[in-house]
Amino acid sequence: MEAPLTSAASTVEEWTGHGVDVGSIERRLVALRESVEAETEGPDLRTSVMTHMAWVPPDWLQAATETLAGLAERHPSRTILLVPEPDAGDDRLDAELSMRCFPLPGQGHHVCSEVIELHLRGKRAVAPGSIVEPLLVADLPVFLRWRGEPPFAAPPFAQLVDVAGRLVVDSGEWSDLPAAYGELTAFFDRVAVSDIAWSRGLGWRRSLAALWPAIKAVEELRVAGPLADALLLACWLRSRLGRQIELVHEDCEELELVAVDGEPARVPNEEPRKASDLLSEELDNFGRDPVYEAAVSVAR
Repeated sequence: MEAPLTSAASTVEEWTGHGVDVGSIERRLVALRESVEAETEGPDLRTSVMTHMAWVPPDWLQAATETLAGLAERHPSRTILLVPEPDAGDDRLDAELSMRCFPLPGQGHHVCSEVIELHLRGKRAVAPGSIVEPLLVADLPVFLRWRGEPPFAAPPFAQLVDVAGRLVVDSGEWSDLPAAYGELTAFFDRVAVSDIAWSRGLGWRRSLAALWPAIKAVEELRVAGPLADALLLACWLRSRLGRQIELVHEDCEELELVAVDGEPARVPNEEPRKASDLLSEELDNFGRDPVYEAAVSVAR
């Protein structure tokens, strides 16, 4: 790992291997767990409540590691970071394993998270499904966080979607908008989808909903913010009202202004949320979001 998950971790066990197989990874995980139990005078450990997979191309690795650090003990899980390196000069699986435990104040227990960082070199990047399936924690939900724009037609995406119960994306990381929304809709019946860009707009959707019933006559929505956030707000209104609404977009790093026919909507009274906070919220959701699906379905 590039950085510790948190300075509050009381127990940290790590292992690194090159050219390994899944069987050796499983054996090393057992050894790490036994070592941690011995150090914490276990077995009173509260461990994984889910398997959290993340497809993390090398350009996204630092951001993903920082987000993971922010989750810390909030979501004890088995996290599998999949780092594809298809252009590597050999076909190999490299692994970095760590087990980090945090004391629960006043309870005498520890919360532990396992982090499995797998570098999929060469052809190993083509078939990640067969690599991760043996590493999933039985009978626990499986989340897939996909960093960047998914290659919707490529085998790695389809394979991982088929082993996940929930797909978490951030369409603000995508360049092919709004066309990519059309490709995403094909997966709604295969996996429950969460979009962090949709979550960022929740306060603004509430502000717009508070304008009911006058907003029924809206003709133009002006949004200063990221393109994905603006498109999702406009598509949400279109899907709710059942008709076309013109979107006027001004690009900004964050949502700063939403106006209806020239009249600014109320700015949401909420604290800014970090990337780890937004992901943490999505890891608490398990079902499909029909309102989001309806909004994305009218994107064009």
